[in-house]
Amino acid sequence: MTPVRPPRALLWDVGNVIVRWNPRTLYAKIFREPADIDRFLSHVCTSDWHAATDRGVSFADNIAALSAEHPHHAEHIAAWWDRWPEMFSGAIAETESVIEDLAARGVPQFALTNMSSQTWPDVKAMSPVFRHFRAAVVSAEERVIKPQPRIYEIVLERTGLAPADLLFVDDSAANIAAAQAMGFHTHHFTDPAALRPAIEGAGLL
Repeated sequence: MTPVRPPRALLWDVGNVIVRWNPRTLYAKIFREPADIDRFLSHVCTSDWHAATDRGVSFADNIAALSAEHPHHAEHIAAWWDRWPEMFSGAIAETESVIEDLAARGVPQFALTNMSSQTWPDVKAMSPVFRHFRAAVVSAEERVIKPQPRIYEIVLERTGLAPADLLFVDDSAANIAAAQAMGFHTHHFTDPAALRPAIEGAGLL
């Protein structure tokens, strides 16, 4: 669906758009061989397993269930929560700069993230730019995740805006496609250097 007018507000994904997050950053400290990391993340602590916490399951419950299935990996699974901050490697400077400049121009900004409500407060503390968001929709609080249409509907209800009013920035192609189908403007975030030109091209900077 093609938006009917230029955007007037930003909707930001968080992980790997504002702050860098990768489980490999942690598990490279735990496993010596890259093949062992690959095996663990593809067969034990998978993205599908982690998605349960994004839907509102507690880390304790999610880890307990998986540890029962893989008792020989219990210590490694526990690290997913015990050493959670080690999965992060800082904020993305190019995104921070754009957010600050948009704020200086008075452009409304919001967040939409697949994230546990247990980790959201700590993530917000990782960069000062989170103070500029007028509202944030956190999947675990809503019990629905991207790319399900309902979470985008919640954004519209929360912001009072129409899809065509919002430029949505996300690193997931599936999330971008879902937003496009609903009439959002979108930017698929794959290269930090391409972000500012995209925002300028949309007429917001």
